[in-house]
Amino acid sequence: MREMKSTSYRDLEVWKRAIRLAKTVYELTEDFPTREIYGLGNQLRRSAVSVAANIAEGQARTSYKEFKYFLGISLGSLAELETLLTIAVETRYISEDCRKEVIPMTDEITRMLKGLLKHIRRL
Repeated sequence: MREMKSTSYRDLEVWKRAIRLAKTVYELTEDFPTREIYGLGNQLRRSAVSVAANIAEGQARTSYKEFKYFLGISLGSLAELETLLTIAVETRYISEDCRKEVIPMTDEITRMLKGLLKHIRRL
Protein backbone atom coordinates (compact mmCIF):
# COMPACT_ATOMS: atom_id res chain seq x y z
CA MET A 1 0.00 0.00 0.00
CA ARG A 2 1.50 3.34 -1.03
CA GLU A 3 1.33 6.08 1.53
CA MET A 4 0.10 9.58 0.87
CA LYS A 5 2.62 12.39 0.99
CA SER A 6 2.11 14.84 3.82
CA THR A 7 0.59 17.72 1.81
CA SER A 8 -2.49 19.07 3.56
CA TYR A 9 -5.90 19.13 1.95
CA ARG A 10 -5.81 22.87 2.66
CA ASP A 11 -3.13 23.15 -0.03
CA LEU A 12 -5.38 21.61 -2.70
CA GLU A 13 -6.90 24.18 -5.05
CA VAL A 14 -9.90 21.90 -5.62
CA TRP A 15 -10.63 21.93 -1.87
CA LYS A 16 -10.43 25.75 -1.80
CA ARG A 17 -12.88 25.98 -4.69
CA ALA A 18 -15.20 23.49 -3.01
CA ILE A 19 -15.21 25.70 0.09
CA ARG A 20 -16.21 28.68 -2.09
CA LEU A 21 -18.95 26.55 -3.66
CA ALA A 22 -20.35 25.66 -0.22
CA LYS A 23 -20.32 29.33 0.80
CA THR A 24 -22.14 30.28 -2.41
CA VAL A 25 -24.81 27.62 -1.82
CA TYR A 26 -25.30 28.79 1.77
CA GLU A 27 -25.82 32.34 0.52
CA LEU A 28 -28.16 31.12 -2.22
CA THR A 29 -30.37 29.27 0.27
CA GLU A 30 -30.55 32.03 2.91
CA ASP A 31 -33.87 33.31 1.57
CA PHE A 32 -35.56 29.93 1.21
CA PRO A 33 -38.99 29.71 2.86
CA THR A 34 -39.03 28.66 6.51
CA ARG A 35 -40.76 25.39 5.59
CA GLU A 36 -37.65 24.46 3.60
CA ILE A 37 -35.20 24.82 6.51
CA TYR A 38 -35.07 21.04 6.83
CA GLY A 39 -36.06 20.29 3.25
CA LEU A 40 -34.52 21.28 -0.04
CA GLY A 41 -32.42 24.09 1.43
CA ASN A 42 -30.78 21.74 3.90
CA GLN A 43 -30.16 19.12 1.21
CA LEU A 44 -28.51 21.73 -1.02
CA ARG A 45 -26.25 22.83 1.81
CA ARG A 46 -25.36 19.29 2.85
CA SER A 47 -24.44 18.21 -0.68
CA ALA A 48 -22.27 21.32 -1.16
CA VAL A 49 -20.51 20.80 2.17
CA SER A 50 -19.99 17.14 1.33
CA VAL A 51 -17.82 18.02 -1.66
CA ALA A 52 -15.15 19.82 0.38
CA ALA A 53 -15.49 17.52 3.41
CA ASN A 54 -14.86 14.38 1.38
CA ILE A 55 -11.85 15.90 -0.38
CA ALA A 56 -10.40 16.70 3.05
CA GLU A 57 -11.24 13.32 4.55
CA GLY A 58 -9.84 11.43 1.59
CA GLN A 59 -6.59 13.38 1.52
CA ALA A 60 -6.15 12.80 5.25
CA ARG A 61 -6.37 9.02 4.78
CA THR A 62 -3.22 6.93 4.50
CA SER A 63 -3.59 5.44 1.04
CA TYR A 64 -4.30 6.55 -2.49
CA LYS A 65 -7.05 3.93 -2.68
CA GLU A 66 -8.93 5.64 0.15
CA PHE A 67 -8.31 9.06 -1.34
CA LYS A 68 -9.80 7.93 -4.67
CA TYR A 69 -12.84 6.56 -2.87
CA PHE A 70 -13.56 9.88 -1.16
CA LEU A 71 -12.96 11.85 -4.35
CA GLY A 72 -15.62 9.63 -5.93
CA ILE A 73 -18.02 10.58 -3.16
CA SER A 74 -17.25 14.25 -3.85
CA LEU A 75 -18.12 13.74 -7.52
CA GLY A 76 -21.41 12.15 -6.49
CA SER A 77 -22.16 15.07 -4.19
CA LEU A 78 -21.59 17.48 -7.09
CA ALA A 79 -24.10 15.58 -9.23
CA GLU A 80 -26.54 15.60 -6.31
CA LEU A 81 -26.06 19.34 -5.89
CA GLU A 82 -26.72 20.02 -9.57
CA THR A 83 -29.89 17.94 -9.41
CA LEU A 84 -31.10 19.76 -6.30
CA LEU A 85 -30.40 23.11 -7.96
CA THR A 86 -32.60 22.06 -10.88
CA ILE A 87 -35.36 21.11 -8.46
CA ALA A 88 -34.94 24.46 -6.70
CA VAL A 89 -35.45 26.22 -10.05
CA GLU A 90 -38.47 24.06 -10.88
CA THR A 91 -40.04 24.84 -7.50
CA ARG A 92 -39.18 28.53 -7.95
CA TYR A 93 -37.02 28.75 -4.83
CA ILE A 94 -34.18 30.09 -6.98
CA SER A 95 -34.01 31.62 -10.43
CA GLU A 96 -32.40 30.02 -13.45
CA ASP A 97 -29.80 32.80 -13.28
CA CYS A 98 -28.84 31.68 -9.77
CA ARG A 99 -28.46 28.10 -10.96
CA LYS A 100 -26.35 29.30 -13.89
CA GLU A 101 -24.08 31.08 -11.41
CA VAL A 102 -23.35 27.83 -9.56
CA ILE A 103 -23.12 25.33 -12.44
CA PRO A 104 -19.80 26.66 -13.80
CA MET A 105 -18.38 26.18 -10.30
CA THR A 106 -19.57 22.57 -10.16
CA ASP A 107 -18.27 21.94 -13.69
CA GLU A 108 -14.85 23.30 -12.79
CA ILE A 109 -14.62 21.28 -9.57
CA THR A 110 -15.74 18.16 -11.44
CA ARG A 111 -12.94 18.65 -13.98
CA MET A 112 -10.42 19.23 -11.22
CA LEU A 113 -11.52 16.13 -9.29
CA LYS A 114 -11.36 13.96 -12.41
CA GLY A 115 -7.89 15.32 -13.14
CA LEU A 116 -6.77 14.57 -9.60
CA LEU A 117 -8.21 11.06 -9.85
CA LYS A 118 -6.37 10.50 -13.13
CA HIS A 119 -3.14 11.68 -11.52
CA ILE A 120 -3.58 9.43 -8.48
CA ARG A 121 -4.30 6.39 -10.66
CA ARG A 122 -0.88 6.82 -12.28
CA LEU A 123 0.93 6.66 -8.92
